[in-house]
Amino acid sequence: MAEFTMELNDEQKEVRDWIHGFAADVMRPAAAEWDEREETPWPVIQEAAKIGLYSLDFYAQQFFDPTGLGIPMTMEELFWGDAGIALSIVGTGLAAVGVLANGTEEQIGTWVPQMYGDANDVKVAAFCSSEPDAGSDVASMRTRAVYDQAKDEWVLNGTKTWATNGGIAGVHVVVAVVDPDLGSKGHASFIVPPNTPGLSQGQKFKKHGIRASHTAEVVLEDVRVPGHCLLGGKDKLDERLARARERAKGGMGVPPAGGRGSVKNAAMATFEASRPAVGAMAVGTARAAYEEALEYARTREQFGRPIIDNQGVAFQLADMRTQIDAARLLVWRASWMAVAGKKFESAEGSMSKLFASETAKKVTAQAIQILGGNGFTREYPVERMHRDAAIYTIFEGTSEIQRLVIARTLSGMPIR
Repeated sequence: MAEFTMELNDEQKEVRDWIHGFAADVMRPAAAEWDEREETPWPVIQEAAKIGLYSLDFYAQQFFDPTGLGIPMTMEELFWGDAGIALSIVGTGLAAVGVLANGTEEQIGTWVPQMYGDANDVKVAAFCSSEPDAGSDVASMRTRAVYDQAKDEWVLNGTKTWATNGGIAGVHVVVAVVDPDLGSKGHASFIVPPNTPGLSQGQKFKKHGIRASHTAEVVLEDVRVPGHCLLGGKDKLDERLARARERAKGGMGVPPAGGRGSVKNAAMATFEASRPAVGAMAVGTARAAYEEALEYARTREQFGRPIIDNQGVAFQLADMRTQIDAARLLVWRASWMAVAGKKFESAEGSMSKLFASETAKKVTAQAIQILGGNGFTREYPVERMHRDAAIYTIFEGTSEIQRLVIARTLSGMPIR
């Protein structure tokens, strides 16, 4: 296991600079256009695929970086470029993490490569967990998966919402209820292969920010998938459900998601693995807004001097940079802990996502304030960055849920 260091090694710096170049030269010039179009930027994804930036091999290399810093470094640079386009590029990763967190080696080898396609035939994938009446409250999930033993098939029915790449994806990873009596512990994840009958796209959402990323409902009507599409396999699922039922019979009840001693939940396992990465996304957006504000403050003159010469502006920039660096350190710590196999005894993953998300909202708002009227127009990118930053405190666990997870972990109590 590599020792923790605050310094990126030469290889990491080379990768970081390569990603930064793509973000600066390809993503940023296209950002405003795709934000206005509110469409998936397929040409940009294609360019990323051509150079190997959108590929299973690249993300596998970063995922298995022994320092743990490969993924957060990648996310920060891409989201520095543009959050909407970046989410279109990395959105497939959430579905891939869902398979990596819950699937067998055979399932990982079969399905994850299909999620990306290749440079000549780019594909995307979708992770489908949230529902119209079940977002943070995963125990309220209604999408059902019923096993047809005679055919060795699972039959899925329900509606998913807020699915990145939902409906346009080849492979969909769907979390569904297999035992409603067990609440969130009665869930399992399923692969829905490309062109499976019964899966369709519902409403496509017109969003406040990250508008270049496709977000839609996914409707499942008698969707039949083979038994081998249950992530982890049926034997493993049956064992897990049996343990949860024993806990319930013993009077211990079913512990709240994220609480100590909880039985692993399919959706939560995915979110636990991805929270520091979301924190890194927020750091990237915050850093982009800070750099825009700093450059503007250096060049914008009022009353015969640059506005950065005023403490009211300079102190804001000092706070912005301090908060960004603190957020990055929390993200790096959680990422290093994860790869080192250290438990999040104090919910360090949630801490990193919480602080970085709140920092992105605050810093982008301060950037608009420093630019004044110009910052409020679409002629300057900080307006878009501020809209994009709003999502970080909402998706993959709201800030309120992160605080709940942290409080439960620290106290060991089922705080509600």
